[in-house]
Amino acid sequence: MPFHLYFDESDLLRCRFALSPLWETQEAVRTLHRPARHGYHLPWLRRIREGAAGLDLAPLWLLMPERGHNPDFICPPPLGPLATFTEEIGAVRATDPATARDDMALALADTPGALRSPAGRRMLAEPARAVQELADLLERAWEVMVEPHWPRLRALLEADIAYHSRRLAEVGFERLLGEISPRLRWTDSTLTVAGTSGNHSRVLGGQGLVLMPSVFVWPDVVGGYEPPWQPAVIYPARGIGGLWTEAADRTPDALARLLGRARADVLCALGEPAGTSALAHRLSLAPSSVSAHLSALRAAGLLTSRRYGHQVLYERTPLGIALAAQEH
Repeated sequence: MPFHLYFDESDLLRCRFALSPLWETQEAVRTLHRPARHGYHLPWLRRIREGAAGLDLAPLWLLMPERGHNPDFICPPPLGPLATFTEEIGAVRATDPATARDDMALALADTPGALRSPAGRRMLAEPARAVQELADLLERAWEVMVEPHWPRLRALLEADIAYHSRRLAEVGFERLLGEISPRLRWTDSTLTVAGTSGNHSRVLGGQGLVLMPSVFVWPDVVGGYEPPWQPAVIYPARGIGGLWTEAADRTPDALARLLGRARADVLCALGEPAGTSALAHRLSLAPSSVSAHLSALRAAGLLTSRRYGHQVLYERTPLGIALAAQEH
């Protein structure tokens, strides 16, 4: 069923992109619980399996129905375009218990058997305690499942935002939405998000909209957040097909002989724009070495660079793309 978002002129002036480490954390928890969602993330699942086995994620899963309401307070819209996990989890801990109780009650009602379960009844009876316990669990899930891989995830998310920001300038808001996902449709100042559960609508009322790429939301598009939270649309980030691919799996031998293995690995790792620290983490190289390789590749006309937020993003030029696309 569709989710309708009604815009006026002031809403269009308040649309923004953002990324959220907290959103990725709760979606990672959901992915672990839904085998059908594993898709591209099997390498990640193998890497986090041992650590995740030590987490009791049942309280979070109880609030994650297959179809239905998911509590907004456990993952509110990010405060800014580059919010940190610490900032976001702080907002969760500050949730008013009464607001949290209403939010949890809706989710528990949509999860078969959850509302009458001992854990569900305890959450509703002691919402202030539940908020802190859920925040503790999200923080532990972040540390075990997401934080070790965050440089790689953040690079992909920032690259998506950089790409779609350019496309917004080139083609405008209506066409951008269609490019982001075929599930998004713009008609007469109304954004319709297809494929969501239920038939909902919301008048934005000047709050604008957050557009947020996600690694773990694939294959879904989520339109959500009820008042008082700012509305948001969360969509699958570009390039997740190669997210967990190692450099050695994608670097042609001929290119490695031409440029040297490490430099060729850097070039081939830039399927999406990325910064020095993210590439260093992804390739298991020292940041100083990656920086030297990036400088050499840029000087050779294979890369361009631009500043985005707190870092410099590098991406391949047409010549760099052609070289990296050579057959193995």
